[in-house]
Amino acid sequence: MSEPAQETFFTLPRRAHQGRTFVYVLQCKGEDLLKVGFSHDPISRFYTLHPKFYTFFDLNESLLIETDRIKEARRLERLFIERWPEHRAPAPLTINPKAGGHTEWFRGVGDFITVVAERLTDRYGHRMYSPLNGWIRDRMLERTDLLFAWSDRMYQIIDWQLQNQHALMRDTSYANRLCEALDAIEAVGIDSEALVPESVYQWYLAHRLVP
Repeated sequence: MSEPAQETFFTLPRRAHQGRTFVYVLQCKGEDLLKVGFSHDPISRFYTLHPKFYTFFDLNESLLIETDRIKEARRLERLFIERWPEHRAPAPLTINPKAGGHTEWFRGVGDFITVVAERLTDRYGHRMYSPLNGWIRDRMLERTDLLFAWSDRMYQIIDWQLQNQHALMRDTSYANRLCEALDAIEAVGIDSEALVPESVYQWYLAHRLVP
């Protein structure tokens, strides 16, 4: 019984972004440290940076700027980066190095970043989403039609391993991904109980990563 190891609930189908590109500013929770970058699919990008992005970053203090083309997103990102070169900082050790997320971190600019973002969006006619929590919640709701079948596939693999494999032989990545997806949904205020099979929800109650 197998499933692509890289499949997650956070990944959009190819071309689903339709050319839109988002510049993101992610504020670390409890620390004056933030990450600037851009992505066609921000939620998937946040997940690659940290699988528990919904608790690692303060979504209420983070923001997105939506652009129509990647060229515009690159320009905005560069304007942010060039504004505070003396505030560049190393990435937290918990950030996934394979995601290429160890650049464009800044310390000590959290009090100014929103003001600058507002000025840039007004100047270039883009749309800003701040705080970020509501935007993520809306995007999660758009994906809930996929959640039922995806979560059931993950659970079937988990259950098969439980019934047929020694504990040391089981691939725990499936359980981790399922918990991370449901934790993220719950973290932005969506009740997952009605969105997944009953067997999945009962398993989640016993294994959830966020209380």
